[in-house]
Order: sequence, then structure tokens, then C-alpha cells
Amino acid sequence: MPDLFCPKFAVIGSAPVYGAGMIISDSMVVAYLRVSTGKQNLANQQDEIRRFAAAGGIVVDRWVTEVVSGRKNEKERKLGPLLGKMRSGDTLIVTELSRLSRTLTDIMAIMGRCLEHRIVLYSIKEGYAFDDSINSKVLCFAFGLAAEIERNLISMRTKEALALCRAEGVKLGRRKGSYTKLRILIDNRREIVRMLRCRKSIADVCRRYEVSRETFNALRRRYGSVARAAESRRKPG
Repeated sequence: MPDLFCPKFAVIGSAPVYGAGMIISDSMVVAYLRVSTGKQNLANQQDEIRRFAAAGGIVVDRWVTEVVSGRKNEKERKLGPLLGKMRSGDTLIVTELSRLSRTLTDIMAIMGRCLEHRIVLYSIKEGYAFDDSINSKVLCFAFGLAAEIERNLISMRTKEALALCRAEGVKLGRRKGSYTKLRILIDNRREIVRMLRCRKSIADVCRRYEVSRETFNALRRRYGSVARAAESRRKPG
């Protein structure tokens, strides 16, 4: 029966080679497993890491599992404190890079942190092993460049889409609630002036039209008639 793993592991740098009698030092080896929802199962990731470790002669010292979205910042997950406790020479194993995060930018930040602290990172499905070698740093630079290109492309596509919408006369964005309520006051400003002249308070006006004092003040700054009516009601008759 053929081995479930391909006998070659694409090693980046001088990290131990899978399938070539990997020997890990006394440093800590941590397996990190993550799923986004409770409906997903961590067992598949655990099984995959166990087979990888057994084939390479690795002993996993600690298993860290969590159910959380990969879009959350590492500091909001167990991964952040975990990386903070790992030291030079330690090893982190994941089934794939997407377990670290769902965004390339965050993945790059985590990989950079591992390189900085000389933590070896294994990603099984992609066949990557990142260490502190020059080759690893070059590949990380390539990933970083790809992340930067991705951000620029997203920005460019967004700007192009907005420009097209404007050219087609599409009104962009959503009106702020305060603007909509200000429009209500503007449309009823004559009635508001009448209320104020009849000794109604500004609070009465705000309650009637369900607006804040700040929105009323915006109306008063815009229309002198409202400002004069508000001021006159404060003067003794």
C-alpha cells in the first residue's frame, strides 16, 4: 500500500526534511488547529498532523485548538498568546496556511513573526517548511509582495467600480441618519418657526420630529428665521 504522503516535502531553507528522517531538538513542537464554526470538525486536521508527525519522527508536545473565524486578528485568538510563548527553535505545525488566517496580509505578519523569533513553521498541504534561512526570507518576501499586489488590486478594482457607478449616475453610499432627519426639519421649518413663536420649547420641537438637539442646531445654523424664532422665545414678552 503506498504511503499516504508524498515522500518529498518542499523544504524552504534548512528546516529538517520530511521523509528524510527528520530530527527535532528538545525544543517545543506545537500543532495548531482551527475551524471557523462549531459545525466543522477538528478531527481531520488532527489526523493529518498526526500522520505527518509519525512519518517524520516528530513528537507533538502541545495541541492548540480553537473554533474562531480566521478573519479575526491573531491577538483575539489563542494563536497570538501561543506565538508569544514560543521561543527560538520551537516548531509550529498547521495543516495549511489558511489555518493561520484567511487573509494573506495576516498570514505574512504571522510568518514574519515566526522568522523573527526563529520558530520553524510547517504547512503540510502546501509542503512548506519556513525557518530562519535566507531561502525562507526570500520566499516570505515573495509572499509579502503578493500581499501588497493583492491590496493594490483590490483598491484599484474598488476605485474603478466607483468611477463606473458615478459615470452611470448611480448615487453612492448611504445617507447618514442625521442628514435624513435634518431634511425633515428643513421641510417643516415654517411650522417649527410657528411653534417657537408660540412659546414651544426646542425640546418640544425635537420630540415632535424625533430628532436630536444637535440636528436642530444644524437647522438653526442654516436658517436665520429659525435662529431668530429660537432666540425670541428666550426673551421676555
